[in-house]
Amino acid sequence: MKSAVVAVMATFAIGSSVPSAPAASKTIELLISADTNIQTLWNTVLIPAFEKEYPGYKVNVTFDRNGLRDAQTFAKIVAAKETRRDPGVDLIDGGIAVRLSQAGLLYRPSPSLMPNLKDVSKLLIKQANGTIPYRASTVMLAYNSTKVTKVPKTLDEVLAWIKANPGKFTYNVPSGGGSGYSFAQTVLDMNLTADERLAMSLAANKDIQTKWAKGWDTLRDLNKYTYGKNGTYPANNAATLNLLSTGEIDMGTVWSDQFASAKAAGTMPANIKATAIKSPSLTGGPATLGIPINGSNRTGGRLLANFVLSPAMQNAIMGGTLKGIPVVNGKKLDQTLFDNFKDIDVTDMRAPYFPANSDDLKSAWSLNVPGK
Repeated sequence: MKSAVVAVMATFAIGSSVPSAPAASKTIELLISADTNIQTLWNTVLIPAFEKEYPGYKVNVTFDRNGLRDAQTFAKIVAAKETRRDPGVDLIDGGIAVRLSQAGLLYRPSPSLMPNLKDVSKLLIKQANGTIPYRASTVMLAYNSTKVTKVPKTLDEVLAWIKANPGKFTYNVPSGGGSGYSFAQTVLDMNLTADERLAMSLAANKDIQTKWAKGWDTLRDLNKYTYGKNGTYPANNAATLNLLSTGEIDMGTVWSDQFASAKAAGTMPANIKATAIKSPSLTGGPATLGIPINGSNRTGGRLLANFVLSPAMQNAIMGGTLKGIPVVNGKKLDQTLFDNFKDIDVTDMRAPYFPANSDDLKSAWSLNVPGK
């Protein structure tokens, strides 16, 4: 089976209309545009297993924490496409893959070229819009169960709790990590219709962004109630987790996988729990991979992406320290591990904004909220 997969991908490379590097290339350039827990997943689990399964292949990693250089990466890939050069990237893990797909700069995944895709829901593949879903996570509300006696169930209740408990809630800077970003977007979304929220997840929309004004008022008003002085906020996801674990705050927004990992590692006290809220819910969804259309080793990129979708790697993603949500058919997975995720519908999570809208939100938050 292993040799068959390689053969299928080599055939694809020969048939491509875009110049490609020699099919014998054994080096795969991987860009990780995410947080450090995802870097750890690749470096300690996925890449060692891949290089063991396919001896001779080597994966070189470039790490861009939380996608801070996404704009430069996008420009680099665009410029390389226009000049028919190698962008130096064969596979991408990060939100920038969505933008590249929208720009027509990714190869669309196909089960004929990546056999393990047949185990991924067709609806999820359609929602991924040209990227390759390989795991999922969602943002949750974490709280100190010894201090929070009535746990908020809606965003309105969260906002009321924050004002009733000054200094005991925070969220990280939106540009520093997805958990803080999710809180900011969710507050802005309170003033948008369901159709407007959907539109913002599908394409750039400056007109709908004009309706963020009330949300900025709400976020600015929270400055005097959140942890930190004069509207200062934690730099990233990890900083919020640390404030929760040390008891500096009693409530904050966290990624489900990072929270579960901290629990498993024993760095998050047992009294810190996490829950979902609604009206609206915090955002979540699949994390996706992308194969640049002009990468020099697209065959290798497909081989690695296909490997990550194998049952063994999906088991490793949900059963390892990441505690990520799998995206393949649960019947193919370890049933003991999958039992924790069987009720989660990855296709029904509330999506974050389209990347251009997300970038605008991050920039606008910096101008409108901290220190105001």
